[in-house]
Order: sequence, then C-alpha cells, then structure tokens
Amino acid sequence: MAVRQRLPDLIRSLKRELNPRPSNRLLPSLRRAFSLYDQINIIDNVPEDQLRFQQYTETGFKVNGVMYEGSLLCVGNLLMSWSPQKFSDITPDSLSIFQTVRPIPEILILGCGRHIQPVDPNLRRFIRSTGMKLEALDSVHNFICVHLLDHFSRLCN
Repeated sequence: MAVRQRLPDLIRSLKRELNPRPSNRLLPSLRRAFSLYDQINIIDNVPEDQLRFQQYTETGFKVNGVMYEGSLLCVGNLLMSWSPQKFSDITPDSLSIFQTVRPIPEILILGCGRHIQPVDPNLRRFIRSTGMKLEALDSVHNFICVHLLDHFSRLCN
C-alpha cells in the first residue's frame, strides 16, 4: 500500500525535473526585439526614388504619402490609374501595355482583393505570351510580395 502512495509522488517529481517552470527565464530585451525589427523592416527603408506602398483600403492605396483611389498599374517606378475595378474586369486588353513596354517585367503580380481568385485561362495565356510570370495573390500578400521583390531589385509589377 505504501508503494502505491509513493508512485504518484515519484511521477510528479520526475515531471517537474523534465519540465521546469519557466518563471525564472528572462524575456528578451525590448531593445533587441526592436533592433531585429529594424533589420527586416523593408517598407520604411525604401529609397525616396522608388514606389513605397504604405497602406491599402477597400477603395485604394497610399503610395509615397499620396492616397490613390481605384486600381493602380505599376511598371517599374511608373504608377498609373488602371480601369479594372474588380478582379473579373482584368482582360488581355486591360494589360495591353505589356505588349509595348520595355523591358518586360519578369513577374506580373495581380492583387485579387480580400481572397485569391482563379485567373481566366485566356488571361493566363496572354500573360505568358508577353514573357512574364504570373502571381495572383490576395491584397495582404500582394502588398508584402511587391515590397520583398522591390527590396531585392527584381523588375516586378
């Protein structure tokens, strides 16, 4: 009987040895956390002569401190108002600028809005015919992807 009472105590003490309470562990300093953030914060470190997308809303974008309403088409550092108001409005005609612009961007990044949407096969074929690769992303990931690619100096839109 005495052995049965000691066994649960033994198990508890072994668990305590394997999993010590983290109450004595120190948290990383805030200074270190912020310095790591500064190293990877590419949005605020964009050179003045490049486009910096700072914010997006349901109706537009804030780029380099200026609020733009509606869709935008960006080619290099050129920013243009764009006619499609929703993802389904994007057609080969609305992308016809890529038949004349040189150099041709490596990647066309289409923002789909709140959720990723399938790209029409005819539109996909047109984009391939221009020599570009296609990424269709929701707005949040589009925002991030454009900044990352710009940071690494890739020609993208």
